[in-house]
Amino acid sequence: MSIYSYQLKSTSGKVTKGTLETDTKEKALEFLHSQEGIVLSLKEESSKKLIRKKGKVKTDELVIFSRQLTTLIESGIPVVGAMDILTDQVTNPFFKGVLSTISTDLKSGTAFAPSLAKHPKVFPEIYISMVEAAETSGNLPQILDRLSVYLEKMSTLKKKIVASLIYPSIVLFMTVVMTAFLLLKIVPTFKELYSALGASLPLPTQILMSAADILGKYFFLIIFGVFAAIAAIKKYISTPKGKRQYHALLLKLPVLGDIFKKVGIAKFARTFATLVKSGVPITATLDIVGKTSGNKLIEEAIVEAKQSIQEGVPISKPLEESGLFPPMVVKMIAVGERSGKLEFMLGKIAEFYEEQTDAIISGLASIIEPILIVFLGVVVGSIVIALFLPIIEISEILAKS
Repeated sequence: MSIYSYQLKSTSGKVTKGTLETDTKEKALEFLHSQEGIVLSLKEESSKKLIRKKGKVKTDELVIFSRQLTTLIESGIPVVGAMDILTDQVTNPFFKGVLSTISTDLKSGTAFAPSLAKHPKVFPEIYISMVEAAETSGNLPQILDRLSVYLEKMSTLKKKIVASLIYPSIVLFMTVVMTAFLLLKIVPTFKELYSALGASLPLPTQILMSAADILGKYFFLIIFGVFAAIAAIKKYISTPKGKRQYHALLLKLPVLGDIFKKVGIAKFARTFATLVKSGVPITATLDIVGKTSGNKLIEEAIVEAKQSIQEGVPISKPLEESGLFPPMVVKMIAVGERSGKLEFMLGKIAEFYEEQTDAIISGLASIIEPILIVFLGVVVGSIVIALFLPIIEISEILAKS
């Protein structure tokens, strides 16, 4: 199969751009001619060009697309027509190209879910699975609406976490910058002054001067070492073993570990509830839930739960044995399984942990702010005191004499 980019001018004069996947150029032309338009251009795309054309679609854009598609379908417009309308409205060039390609696939007879599946970086696995279930059950508008709600909740949760980390990150960055400035620019000036005086320096001042010397001589080497260490850590974390150890460490962090666990459980419950409600098979549901949890340990627990379900064991049992899920979560899932209200219980779990996460993040922000200010003051204050200690000692000696 080859991919061809095309420009097609309709009878009304509208020019459509997109890509088409087919065996030969002749088949591509045959399909485009069947659309009752004039083919302005048609050329095969190389893999390198396709890589350059890759872009990004934000979650908010996907939510708006889903809501608009829901409205159009509920208004009686076929999916193909709705996709053409939305393709014209989208302002993101990359997303416009993706939607145009999907629209072309739909016109060629491809089902909606397989058309979306060709763009995994735009449409997550949960999106494709739910659309596939919707096509089977015939309730596409309702499931698209659920998808919009789900994506909005996940986006909101992510934004809150990111927002809570912005201020601490800025303060830490400013601390590093100010410390580096003092060591590189201010401390050397004092060193020359003290050398000229020939006075013996207190230990804190000697340590500060040595640190300034090391930073001045090996500045670029230190910067390179820091970036190299970060790159090495990232590479290790990308491995299965490294990711597992990293996620285990995150869960053990004081205060933050509790937040990461609650976020993971909230995402697990929200995704699970959304998929179960949409009629996605339980085994496929667990595959998706594990991948979207955001934590390797939780993912492994869910994989074990899937294996247990296939052996006839209730899902609550392996989750309890993992030790990652609080007793309340396990008991609520067990009750949901026995009563046939698993989706309802999972929704309640998601709501509870999303509220808990919000409360912790809000409280954490008010606690972290004064701690970081004190930290910044201690770091800068220690450097200033170490710089002026010799002057203070000299002043005391002169006062006594």
